[in-house]
Amino acid sequence: MKKLVVLTGAGMSAESGLAVFRGSNGMWDKYRIEDVATPEGWYRNPELVLDFYNQRRRELLKTAPNAGHKGLKDLERSYDVRIITQNVDNLHERAGSSNIIHLHGELMLARSVKDENVKVELSPDNCDIHVGDTAPDGAQLRPDIVWFGEAVPMMDKAAEWASGADIFVVIGTSLNVYPAAGLLAYVKPGVPVYLIDPNEVNDPYRKVTRYIRKGACEGVKELMGLLAGNGTAR
Repeated sequence: MKKLVVLTGAGMSAESGLAVFRGSNGMWDKYRIEDVATPEGWYRNPELVLDFYNQRRRELLKTAPNAGHKGLKDLERSYDVRIITQNVDNLHERAGSSNIIHLHGELMLARSVKDENVKVELSPDNCDIHVGDTAPDGAQLRPDIVWFGEAVPMMDKAAEWASGADIFVVIGTSLNVYPAAGLLAYVKPGVPVYLIDPNEVNDPYRKVTRYIRKGACEGVKELMGLLAGNGTAR
């Protein structure tokens, strides 16, 4: 099977009703990054940070995977689909996709402030984290989110997937956030690159071979038709 590697961003989940972080009316218009998405913000005011992510979890639990998420799952019938997502939601998993890297962490996980490898899966019935909640090692729990200024631990594996892609697809990301945007640099010459987004998107490495100017749901539908029409499903 050909390897179909997909990089997804906030636009992938926006059609499920989740707020995007950047752009008009994005989350960063309402909250300061420095306050809720940096280690410094955490040490200044952990209650504020915990409340911010508690709210994001509650919103996530009210949403469902959209047709775009489900379409990527359906492509597993014909391709070895590997999803690299900048999103912290679990909508790809809930759609049934089986091979996923979360570059920026996962909302439904918490981890120890002492050891990032000590993690706790949060229950939908009890998904809030509070000051005083502890990990198995006794340390305070924090969101399992990669904040600005922190290393992206899954980046090496994501780069390996990108470099091995037979087809590369970008969905719903501005390609302005690094290191994620740098994954395009690992795509080998000659590999077809599809970009799905209704808005104009930066192509920093001049790798995109086909623009699909639609949202995630309609865009994935068109992608599936193009792939079938090109006879590449083998």
